Amino acid sequence: MKLLRTIRLDPSDTFVFARAAEPGEWAVSGAFAFWDCDPATLTGKARAAFRSGFLGIDSLGRSTLAQIVEASAADRETAVTQLAERLVDHFGAPDLDAARAAAEEEIAFAESLCVHPADTLIAVQRTVEADGVREAFRSLHPRQAGSGFRAFSFLETDEADEEAQDDAVDLIALAKESGR
Repeated sequence: MKLLRTIRLDPSDTFVFARAAEPGEWAVSGAFAFWDCDPATLTGKARAAFRSGFLGIDSLGRSTLAQIVEASAADRETAVTQLAERLVDHFGAPDLDAARAAAEEEIAFAESLCVHPADTLIAVQRTVEADGVREAFRSLHPRQAGSGFRAFSFLETDEADEEAQDDAVDLIALAKESGR
């Protein structure tokens, strides 16, 4: 079986998100964390978390990328249990039984994203559409076996500049343009 873990290729998550996930945490999409807000009103780091952040289960921090990893049944059980506890403690689940059912669904959804080989990176992009929130997932593969990934360069801008930029980023096209 395969699950998602947070990964940090460079320190950018530490300034992009209010709380960055620690590398190696079990991860889920985490869109449920925004159920009680209007995404159109989000700004700054909260907006970045909504638009492109996976949720690290242990810290409840965000990660731009998640890595597909091999996992055991015990790993899956740990992830479900941790997420259920967080749903009760931080998201208002009425009890552990209800939280566990929701955690099972979230982990099953994360598993469904793991159709690629281990070590593949997954990115998420969330948008608000007429019928609700839409999530799109992209996979990033290493160039060659053992070559790993190179970190991206980031330029820090102020919030006004951020809102003026195009929301769509095609990581695959960027990598192809740079010959990587």
